[in-house]
Amino acid sequence: MNRRIRGVVVVALGAVTVWALAGCESGSGGETPRSKGSSGPAVVAPGKPGEEARRISPEEAARLLPDDKPNAADFTYTQMMIVHHRQALTMTALAPQRAESTQVRKVAERIAAAQQPEIGAMEGWLKNNGGPRSQGAHDHHSMPGMATEAQLAELRNAKGKAFDELFLKLMITHHEGAVTMAAQVLGEGNNVLVEEMASDVIAQQTAEINRMRSM
Repeated sequence: MNRRIRGVVVVALGAVTVWALAGCESGSGGETPRSKGSSGPAVVAPGKPGEEARRISPEEAARLLPDDKPNAADFTYTQMMIVHHRQALTMTALAPQRAESTQVRKVAERIAAAQQPEIGAMEGWLKNNGGPRSQGAHDHHSMPGMATEAQLAELRNAKGKAFDELFLKLMITHHEGAVTMAAQVLGEGNNVLVEEMASDVIAQQTAEINRMRSM
C-alpha cells in the first residue's frame, strides 16, 4: 500500500477509535449508535474527499487497516543494513586510538551510539518476523557505500590527520550508501516498522553527512 494512503487510513481509523471510545463512555442516557449486523458500537469512518462520513461496524473498521505484511524488500533491507551498520562500527572503533581530531572522535562516538541500537532493533524485527530470508545471489560487498577490505586495511594503518581524512571520506560514502538503501526500501517495502527505521536512517545519516563535510 502506498505510504500516503496508509497514513490516511491510519489517521482516519485513529479518529474512528476516538469517536467510538467517546460513544462507549457516554452515560447521558442516549443509546450508543450501532451499525447494522453488529453487536458493538458503530464507528464513523471519514469519507473520501467530497464524500460524507459513514457509520461502520468495528469489524469493518478493522478490515480497513492497511496490510503491512513484510515483503522481500523489507527482509533484504533489514538483513543488509545490519551488515552495513556493523562495518560502520568497525570503522568507528578505530577512532579513539588513531584519530587526531577531537571532532572526528566525537562524530565516531555519535555514529557508534546510534547504530548499535539500530542493529539490535533490526535483529529484533527479524526475530519477530520469522528470522532471516534468503537473499539469492546478492553480494554484501556490492551494497552501496561499503568500504573494501583494502580501504579498511588502509584505515587501520593510518594515524593522526591521515586517519581523520580517510575516515571522513569513507564514512561519508558509507552514509550515502545507507541513505540510498533506505530510500529504496521506502519505495519497495511494505512494513510500517521497516519504513520507520529507514526514515530514521535517512534523517540521521543525512545530518551526519552534512556535519562531516563541514569538518
